[in-house]
Amino acid sequence: MLDWFQRLLPREHKFFPLFERHARAIAAAAEALRRMLDGGDQVANHCPTVMRQEEEADAITRDVLIGVRSTFITPFDRGDIKDLITAMDDAIDQMQKTAKAIVLFEMKTFEPEMRLMADAIVECASLVLRAMPLLANIGQHVGQLNEICLQVSRIEGRADETCDQGLKALYERTKNGSAMDFVRGNEIYDHLEKSVDRFDDVANQIQAVVIEHV
Repeated sequence: MLDWFQRLLPREHKFFPLFERHARAIAAAAEALRRMLDGGDQVANHCPTVMRQEEEADAITRDVLIGVRSTFITPFDRGDIKDLITAMDDAIDQMQKTAKAIVLFEMKTFEPEMRLMADAIVECASLVLRAMPLLANIGQHVGQLNEICLQVSRIEGRADETCDQGLKALYERTKNGSAMDFVRGNEIYDHLEKSVDRFDDVANQIQAVVIEHV
């Protein structure tokens, strides 16, 4: 009886604009991170944008979590809302960690594979940005949402291969030279790989929401 009554009540849709705002922050941070990997002065020029967008995303995440606790009827399961925004925030947090590592290790030049992985991050961010408006009407967009999730998964798989290739090339280049160069490069590869992985987590959460509604 209670379930039937709740279905008749209006649902709070403020979450969807917040998801979209967060996704825009993610996309902006991804673009800035990619620009950092152009090297040289671009590192200092674009690092502040990554930091600023991460702070914006944190504020949005807090608003969503407060909304989950204070809203009577949510558009979909409270746990799914929390898990989705947390996965999205983890993605931009990892991008921020990547930017911090680049600055910490005073990196000014980057391997081609690193830039390819940053390209993958931008692609994933763009797909997440596409997905967010579709969540407002899941029933009409199941096919598109499933395809977006599949694309993110494919990109993550390619990025893993790129990371392996980059690490091998880095090792070959540094094995008779500076061990510190390998350590620095390995650290950046690790952060880039984790950034792409976090987007796969976002796709998995989107998929979980879709499954709950079909």
